[in-house]
Amino acid sequence: MPTLLITNGRVIDPSQKMDRVTNLLIRDGRIAAYDAAPSGQDSVIDASSKIVSPGLIDMHVHLREPGREEDETIATGTAAALAGGFTSIACIPNTEPPIDTQGTVEFILHQAARADNCNVFVVACVSKGREGKELAEIGQLVRAGAVAFSDDGAPVYDSELMRRAFEYCRMFDKPLLNHAEVRELTHGGVMHEGLVSLVLGLPGMPSAAEDAMTARDIALADFTGGRIHIMHVSSAGSVELIRRAKSRGVRITTEVCPHHFSLTDESLRSFDANFKMSPPLRARRDVETCIAGLVDGTIDCIATDHAPHAREKKMRELDQAPFGIVGLETALGLVVTKLIEPGHLDWPTALAKMTINPARILGLNKGTLAVGADADVTIIDPDARWKVDPDRFRSKSANTPFAGWHLRGRAETVIVGGRVKYKAGA
Repeated sequence: MPTLLITNGRVIDPSQKMDRVTNLLIRDGRIAAYDAAPSGQDSVIDASSKIVSPGLIDMHVHLREPGREEDETIATGTAAALAGGFTSIACIPNTEPPIDTQGTVEFILHQAARADNCNVFVVACVSKGREGKELAEIGQLVRAGAVAFSDDGAPVYDSELMRRAFEYCRMFDKPLLNHAEVRELTHGGVMHEGLVSLVLGLPGMPSAAEDAMTARDIALADFTGGRIHIMHVSSAGSVELIRRAKSRGVRITTEVCPHHFSLTDESLRSFDANFKMSPPLRARRDVETCIAGLVDGTIDCIATDHAPHAREKKMRELDQAPFGIVGLETALGLVVTKLIEPGHLDWPTALAKMTINPARILGLNKGTLAVGADADVTIIDPDARWKVDPDRFRSKSANTPFAGWHLRGRAETVIVGGRVKYKAGA
């Protein structure tokens, strides 16, 4: 393995509260030293005017394999992750079959090793078959390598099952990642319930559906001492509930997706199914509250909820098209364009939400450039200006609402375990 020396980069490592221009030496797949001088044995990467960050981590990715390889595979999904600057991703278990056995966890890890792109960590099912009836074998799944548990794509609906899941996961110090939605309130809905849905005559999905489930999860986490992570928070009410829960010591974390701080329900006036997602794009007040939650630390992470669907599926009528969009290759640009450039977040704060924070929630030895750590590094060109072109995506699917957008900020070089895995333009 070659020795790499990254020179003259602005190293931003929130785990060490580091933000300075320096050289970074990588040897034997690990961070070896700072302020190192070049030698004849080193492969040198000049990072002048670039940001050198711990490898980005996305804790909410749908890889579709096994079962829906027409949408995405582990190979194409991890290639898309690299193009977006991500060195580690956590895959969600709503596959066919679901990831609810040791064998399925091992299959995912084996396929990821064969693809040899980025690191893949497995989020396993809370319930067998994601049916919400019987608890999955939590202990066996942990032994197989699961880092967290979720039935995402659907909420864990049975409160007694959720309570038992908290109690089991607490024994292994694993978080429960729940999709907050009361399904009776959203049945048949295609977009946020509000003035726009009324004008368009489209069935709505009220924010109360998210708020009610968030409140239940907070109550059960508080009662059991378990760890709850609210996925893809989108409503102002949920952000406030989470803020209050944190203030009284509930073990709660949460994430927001780029589309939920970049778009509103006004986008559905186009009737374009690429704006259809769950939870839905909400009103301007919800967007502003999500951004405020990022600013004050209520929201811990930025995750993509990368949800690929083949073109023909998204070309159906709006009420028939599936929910979800791809996000791995546009996330960093949206963070820069919508959060950093307007002054909502600075670079260290934004990168913390995409590196060390998700690593700590999932219990990963990632998200840091400390000496001795795995050499997962993302070199970012903060000034790169580029146009979103779905035809150039490495993902197998192209269902994005951001086609044609002009964004700023992009991953230039991505290093995983000391090996250069991606270079922009290569």
